[in-house]
Amino acid sequence: MKKLAVFLKGYEKETILAPLFKMLEAFFDLLVPLVVADIIDVGIAGASRNYIVSRVLILVLLAAAGLTSSITAQYFAAKSSVGFATKLRQAMFDHIQSLSCAELDTLGTNTLITRMTSDINQVQNGLNMALRLLLRSPFIVFGSMIMAFTIDVKCALVFAVAIPVLSVVVYGIMLVSIPLFKKVQMQLDKVTGLTRENLTGVRVIRAFCREEDEVRNFDVQNETLTKMNETVGRISALMNPATYVLINIATIVLIRCGALQVSLGVLQQGDVVALYNYMAQMIVELIKLASLIVTINKAIACAGRVEKVLEVQPGMTFPETDGTAENSPAAGQHPADPETRGAVRFEHVTFTYSGAGAPALSDIDFDVRPGQTVGIIGGTGSGKTSLVSLIPRFYDVSAGCISVDGRNVKDYPAGVLAERVGMVPQKAVLFKGSIRDNLRWGNEHASDEELRQAVRTAQAEEVVEGKTGGLDFELEQNGRNLSGGQRQRLTIARALAKKPEILILDDSASALDFATDAALRAAIRHMEGSTTVFIVSQRTSSIRQADLILVLDDGMLAGKGTHAELMKNCGVYQEIYYSQFPEERPPESLRAEVQA
Repeated sequence: MKKLAVFLKGYEKETILAPLFKMLEAFFDLLVPLVVADIIDVGIAGASRNYIVSRVLILVLLAAAGLTSSITAQYFAAKSSVGFATKLRQAMFDHIQSLSCAELDTLGTNTLITRMTSDINQVQNGLNMALRLLLRSPFIVFGSMIMAFTIDVKCALVFAVAIPVLSVVVYGIMLVSIPLFKKVQMQLDKVTGLTRENLTGVRVIRAFCREEDEVRNFDVQNETLTKMNETVGRISALMNPATYVLINIATIVLIRCGALQVSLGVLQQGDVVALYNYMAQMIVELIKLASLIVTINKAIACAGRVEKVLEVQPGMTFPETDGTAENSPAAGQHPADPETRGAVRFEHVTFTYSGAGAPALSDIDFDVRPGQTVGIIGGTGSGKTSLVSLIPRFYDVSAGCISVDGRNVKDYPAGVLAERVGMVPQKAVLFKGSIRDNLRWGNEHASDEELRQAVRTAQAEEVVEGKTGGLDFELEQNGRNLSGGQRQRLTIARALAKKPEILILDDSASALDFATDAALRAAIRHMEGSTTVFIVSQRTSSIRQADLILVLDDGMLAGKGTHAELMKNCGVYQEIYYSQFPEERPPESLRAEVQA
């Protein structure tokens, strides 16, 4: 929690006033037993109705003052804890956005969601309770002991012995429960991840009739979480009965001691009642403290998990400026030299994912001139997506160098390179909102005519025109109210609306039929300007017209050149092509296969 204290900045006043008003309330509570003792010893013993009424009015005033202090403390505590959680959640979200894909892959989506929501809520609740009760409860406990000493020293010794014993019990249970709460939150991550997988993959689960298996799997994980919660709950539950037993023992000893003192004439009956009331106040406050410690333990465990995310340092560093006004992020300008605009060069690039045993790409070397169309093909897992992900610098290379527009990608300030690259991922991702809002992600100032032009190029005109409201048609989360092909075309249109120097289509036409795919490629070739296009595809028909084709095999560059060149000298490419067009396979090749 110490490292997170910085997020209380701006709420220092509330953080101080909340416990102060709570202690003020506690002070008023500590005065009540003395007033009750006066009512018994003076008012009732002397049969003075006026004295009793006056002391009752004092009790009412003390109650009103305590209630006002309590409400004020709750206001300041709520304001401070909610403000703290808001700033922490925003800081964590900003920090996650600053992390590279490598760190996000390592941390995992499920645990980040849990820490952004459940964990921060637990920290907020713990802070709220701590501001209100963490000082109040000890103040009442020790205040009761001090007030007891003002009444009778011998009876007060019962308080002096009971408090340390209770502290040992509470502290011991806390030491055992904190690590268990951390394990509970880790198991919650697993349940959250399993829930997320089931909800996002419900169609696949039903298609393969795996509902019962997934239900069983969820039951197992949920049962594990339940048992862990029950275990830590039982340990935490020991606090109440343990404190009750100790307090009741102390109460019995106190009443016996008080009775002896009354018999000896040292104490009055009202004083014994006051001592008992102070012991009762201790009981109530220790029960609150026990519940508070459980809540704080959860908050501390969750705060530690949040801190670990905030301690993860971004693996990528960016220069602050380009050093030239025309290339600054604010200017949003493209390089002045048109001969290098859109040029991409890989120089003996090797890339390995974090924690992977082998490189995803090994010694990749090629050069792409501005305006060229590059096709990338290869078997599943050959590294096609990994290669194009390096161009906008989603990951840093392990060895070698990548240049865009004649400059090393590491020399671009944050966001500048992304502005020049239009990326269409394998999985079409759309966001809740109108089609217009989604298309303007790449260019928020794009006019409707520019958006319609992008839609036409992406062969999505019929999609937009077929929806009520056209560009104003509201998409559901992740575009659930569209088909797969419609989503793909709109994601392509979103990238085209950006008017990028480099357009990357990462197998983004897999849901399109051959005719639409061909029309899309033809429209992209005839776009205005000189855009360098990378097309990742499993279809040789989609890339055979490319100026340069890269053939990947197990992370290595098996061949590069035009379609005609690769058909002559690249066996991997020939195998892929003939597997898709077997009627074009030469008879000699067929005979060789049969003999083999």
